[in-house]
Parts: sequence; C-alpha cells; structure tokens
Amino acid sequence: MAAAFLAGATTLAFAQTAESLPMPTGQTVLRIEGAIARTNLNGQAVFDRQMLNELERHELETHTSVTDGPQHFEGFLMRDLLDLVGAEGEMATAHALNDYVVDIPMSDFKDFDVLVAMEMNGKQLTARDKGPLWIVYPRDDVEELQDIRYDYRWVWHLDSLKIQ
Repeated sequence: MAAAFLAGATTLAFAQTAESLPMPTGQTVLRIEGAIARTNLNGQAVFDRQMLNELERHELETHTSVTDGPQHFEGFLMRDLLDLVGAEGEMATAHALNDYVVDIPMSDFKDFDVLVAMEMNGKQLTARDKGPLWIVYPRDDVEELQDIRYDYRWVWHLDSLKIQ
C-alpha cells in the first residue's frame, strides 16, 4: 500500500527567524542539542507537546517492521523541526526513553519525508505505546526504505536529538 502524506494546516506560533524559542509551559517531551542556532534553555531547544503541535501537521500511512498491516501516523516532518532550530550538521544522534541510541544521517530528513509521529491510528502516542514521539519513515513509498538499515532508524520513545 502506498504511503500518503497530507499536509495539515500551517500554524507556527513562533517565528523561525527568532534567535530563541519560547519556553515550554508543559512537560518537556523532546530536547535538541548540539549544532543548533535557536535555543530556549541552557543551549538546548526543549519542546512540550503543545509546541510540537504547532508545527505543520502531516499524515502518513505505511507498514512498519514491528506492527501488523499498515498504520496511520500523524505528526510533523523532522526537517521542519530541524529547520526551526537551525540545525546544521551531518548526523543526528537520536536517543529514546529506553536508552536506545542510533545515529541518523541528516540527509535522510532532506531526502525523505521522515515523520515524527505523535499519533498512531487516531490515538495519541504515550510511553506505553512507542510514544510520546516516534520517528517514522515513508517505508511504503520508497523501496530503498524497506532495507533493514532504515528499520534501525525508526526510533520510538524518542526523547532527544544531538546534532553533529
């Protein structure tokens, strides 16, 4: 089944040209550090769920290597988030709540519509079900992404990125 991306409403409460980002008001769900231009806390960019919900929404239907059948994901494109923080580098080291760590080439986010899912099949992702954030590739759209090397880059329980 082919994956489909549908662009959501473009709402971004904070300007991408600002030198700093607003502070989160809720619980932090994602931290980005390293080679970034825009920060809001001790040289890092920290985001709560509300801040991430303000990024342009996208949808993707695709198979995964850890679920049965195609799944429907909703979230934002990783490249939009990295553009927002002014990320410059060759590698993003993704860290998960369960201490899984993997290096992902930054080129993946330019070459493919990699989604950071916040919902799966209409339900908000939580730490009990691969959330609160899950890096999802458009596997069904691009044959190259069905290679096992890419499966290791599908980081569920994502909680931080380090840009190098």
